[in-house]
Amino acid sequence: MESGAVTIIRNCGLFCGLSEASFAKIAEIARIVRFKRGQMIFREGDPCPGIYVVGEGAVRIFKLAPNGKEHVLHFAYPGATFAEVAAIGRFNCPAFADATEDSVCALVPEAGFRRIADEDHAFCIEMMTGMAKWVHTLVGLLEDLVLRDATSRVARHLIQSDSSEGQAEFTLPMRKKDLASHLNLTSETLSRTLHRLVECGLIETREQRIRICELPKLQDVADGLAPAEFA
Repeated sequence: MESGAVTIIRNCGLFCGLSEASFAKIAEIARIVRFKRGQMIFREGDPCPGIYVVGEGAVRIFKLAPNGKEHVLHFAYPGATFAEVAAIGRFNCPAFADATEDSVCALVPEAGFRRIADEDHAFCIEMMTGMAKWVHTLVGLLEDLVLRDATSRVARHLIQSDSSEGQAEFTLPMRKKDLASHLNLTSETLSRTLHRLVECGLIETREQRIRICELPKLQDVADGLAPAEFA
C-alpha cells in the first residue's frame, strides 16, 4: 500500500460509494505512477493497465481518425479517472491517453481490480454509485454536442471553468486547440466565437486568461436564450 496512492483515490468520485472495507481492498493494490508532459500513457487497442486516478496534473483522452485528426473526448484532472470503463468492461483501451502536464496518478491494476470484483458482490454494487456519476457526465457531454450550437457550447464551458463565478480571471484548463476538439469545433470556429463574446462585452480575453464580465447574459447564451447583443 502506498500512502500517496490512498490519498489520491480517497478524493476520487468513482470510489465514493465504497464502504471502508471495499475501499481498503482497492487501497491495498493501488500504486503511484508518474508521467512527463507529452508522454503517451496508452494507445487505442492496448491492453488496459487498470483504472487511473489523477492526483496532480492533467491527462488528455482522445481518438484519432484515419486521416490523423484528433478528437478530444475529455480531460482528466485531479480527482478524475480514466480507463475505468475498459477496466470494468474487461476490454482493451478504446482511446489514446497522454499527459498534458507533468502528472502523478494512482493506478489500480486491472488484474487486482478484476479479482476483487469477482470475489466481492457487494463491492460491485457499491461501484455502481461511482459509475452512475460517470454516465451522468457522458450524458451532459452528449447533450452539449446534440442540443447546443457552437456559441452555447463555448459559453457553457467558460461558465463551468470559472470557479470565481465572474469575480476574477481564470485560465482555460486546456489549450485552445484541444478545447475546440473537445467541443467538436474547428479552431477557427472557436476563435470566432470567443471574439464575438468579447465584442458583445460578455467576456474579456488575454491569451489563455478569461474574465466573464456579464455572467447572467453569458448564462443566457449557454442556455440558447440569446441576449439582445446576439439578436
